[in-house]
Amino acid sequence: MTATNNWSGYFAQLGENQAFEQATAQTKAAIDGLFQHATTPYSGLEPALLKQQLNAVDFTQPAPLAEVIETTNQLVAKNSLLVQHPHTIAHLHTPPLIASIVAEHFIAALNQSMDSWDQAPAATFVEQQMVDWLCNTYQMGERADGVFTSGGTQSNLMGLLLARDWFAYQQSQHDVQQDGLPDYAQKMRIICSDKSHFTVQKSASLMGLGERSVVLVKTNVQGQIDVDELQLIIEALKAQDLLPFAVVAMAGTTDHGAIDDLEAVVDIARNAGCWSHVDGAYGAALQLSEQHKNRLKGIELADSVSVDFHKLFYQTISCGALLIKDKANFNTLLHHADYLNREGDELPNLVDKSIATTKRFDALKMFMTLKAVGVKQFGEFYDHLLSLTQDVADKIHQNPHFELCCTPLLSTVLFRLSSKVQGELNEIEFNQLHQTLRLQLLTSGEAVIAETKVDGQLVLKFTLLNPCLNSADFDSLIAKIETTALQLINQ
Repeated sequence: MTATNNWSGYFAQLGENQAFEQATAQTKAAIDGLFQHATTPYSGLEPALLKQQLNAVDFTQPAPLAEVIETTNQLVAKNSLLVQHPHTIAHLHTPPLIASIVAEHFIAALNQSMDSWDQAPAATFVEQQMVDWLCNTYQMGERADGVFTSGGTQSNLMGLLLARDWFAYQQSQHDVQQDGLPDYAQKMRIICSDKSHFTVQKSASLMGLGERSVVLVKTNVQGQIDVDELQLIIEALKAQDLLPFAVVAMAGTTDHGAIDDLEAVVDIARNAGCWSHVDGAYGAALQLSEQHKNRLKGIELADSVSVDFHKLFYQTISCGALLIKDKANFNTLLHHADYLNREGDELPNLVDKSIATTKRFDALKMFMTLKAVGVKQFGEFYDHLLSLTQDVADKIHQNPHFELCCTPLLSTVLFRLSSKVQGELNEIEFNQLHQTLRLQLLTSGEAVIAETKVDGQLVLKFTLLNPCLNSADFDSLIAKIETTALQLINQ
């Protein structure tokens, strides 16, 4: 291809790949060097100084791409969080599989737009293939369908959005898409556990129902929903002339890793005339484990399911999906545009079942990963992680300077410093010690652990996601936390 002007050096041109090859080779070398020489999960550069250095970059003066890559390596890459490091153990933030990273090269260079078939011919079929595989994996039935999303937030929003529109039509033949919220919208209620993800409330707000439309059900010490309380709450809401329309079950809460009794929750929802949505962003991956998939029993009965691939499927961010039991419910999202998904189109246009228009070809990452890694290997990853989590919990329990908050159910460990460390500190001071401890470890670059609250108490959290770790990796981490805590106490 012949360029018509001298701007072609900025673009990946057909048949002109030298600049691309040089840039990718330099980038790969920089990343390789970073991984080989890094000894801590974060550089330890003081936050204010990092911000100052980044803000000093002058965008009014273009520079050769090789120079830009080097600047990015020095300022950004070397001061980024290394999710591959054994002491990066805070959040649901996984090291990506090589197949997923390689897929990103195809995704970026091909730049397919996943809204209409004429912008993504092969890509459209690949996404549908992956959706069909998911629906089959979760045994959701012949009428099931789904769509790739940016992650759990979008998936939960879409699931509850479809639930709202389904209920309004069932209740009064009301078409929310055409006529807006029904006059009884202020009575509509979403029910979930008090350990559900905050995106339930966020979705309720975005849907025009308000966060107060979300009714919380108490959980047990392990963070699982109380199904008896759920039944009583639904009955109480109806007695008050309120309209429960959706029940959210958790297949892996963020803090406890709790998996609700999905079969019971879905059954209660169905008998109450409610839509059942399973937030499986964290734990739905267990379906691939022969040893643990029974813990998801009932997920196949749900009206909708959220799945996150950038968690325990080890994909690069972002990558998720929403699955629904009856594909006809996607019709409430359908809107024809004459230039895009014309009425009468015989070829599939994925925009017909998405709240997004332009969308990344993220399905390719799962396509390549499944082929390269295989389903069985994923199951073995999870079996190892759950076993490792129990080992780590035992280490915490046996250390006199820590107290285990509860027995882990998935791959998170909640713990806090023991009363032996607390000494004369009051509860406010003791909570502050936990916060200072986490920040000290983070900003020094030594370790990245999480903090959260359980029953009003600030606790520390490990989130085990990296299947390359073993029990010995946690000996030095626990010792580092213990030493830092005692140093802070003695200051």
